[in-house]
Amino acid sequence: MAKNRQGQGGFVYSTNPDFKPIDEEQESPIESLPKAAQKLRVVLDKKQRAGKVVTLVTGFVGKPEDLQALGKDLKTKCGSGGSVKEAEILIQGDYREKIIGWLKAWGYSNVK
Repeated sequence: MAKNRQGQGGFVYSTNPDFKPIDEEQESPIESLPKAAQKLRVVLDKKQRAGKVVTLVTGFVGKPEDLQALGKDLKTKCGSGGSVKEAEILIQGDYREKIIGWLKAWGYSNVK
C-alpha cells in the first residue's frame, strides 16, 4: 500500500532536476479588486433553466467570500432566490435594471 506524501501535490516522481512541488499554502491569495476597478456584467439568461429567467452578474475578480457577500446583498435587495456558482451570481427573475442601479450606488462604477 502506497503512502500519501503530504505537500507534493499528487506528484510521485519527476525527471526534472529543478522540479519543486507547489504547496497550496504558498500560493498567493486572491485579493479583491476595489469596487471602482471591477468590470461587472449584468445579463439576462434562460438557457438550460426550463425557460425560467435568471439575472447573471459576471466578471467579479476577488475572494470567494466577497463574491458570496455581494450575492447575498443582491438577493436580499431583490427579495428573490438565487445562488453563487462558478464566479457568477444568479438571481431568479428579471432584475437587470435594479441590480445595475444598486451596484452603481454601492460604488461599482464599471457596470453594464
